[in-house]
Amino acid sequence: MRTAIYPGSFDPLTNGHLSIIQRALQMFDRVIVAVAVNPKKVPLFSEEERKQLILDACQDPRVEVDAFHGLLVEYANRRGVNVILRGLRAVSDFEYEFQLANMNRKLAPGIETVFMMTGEDYFYVSSQLVREVASFGGNVEGLVPPNVLKVLRAKYAKQG
Repeated sequence: MRTAIYPGSFDPLTNGHLSIIQRALQMFDRVIVAVAVNPKKVPLFSEEERKQLILDACQDPRVEVDAFHGLLVEYANRRGVNVILRGLRAVSDFEYEFQLANMNRKLAPGIETVFMMTGEDYFYVSSQLVREVASFGGNVEGLVPPNVLKVLRAKYAKQG
């Protein structure tokens, strides 16, 4: 079974992320959406909230949602997966992603990174930008799945 790991913070999941997942399912039999947990960052949504938002937005049985701590290549090895899927929005993403891919190859030569361009409808959308706009009461409808929009609005209504 051809499986890819699609890692990210997904804080929150955007329609750009969903586009990558849906297109990846045309290339892979299974996609593991792996929520990265970084103890140095304070996310808007908890690990469990992010996992649930992804599960609710992406109800394809070929998509598994998990979380990992530590090095991605170690997680991939534990899961027995040798393909990492990364989305690219713009040329500015490429340099950083290229560095990560080469470091991962150095750490685990048997793991390959596959890059997929984000669809033109979402190339400017990032989780950080969505959080920022939503925090000021801006409308992010159409940039995130409906379930994420609802939770974002509720979270910022409580903080406001």
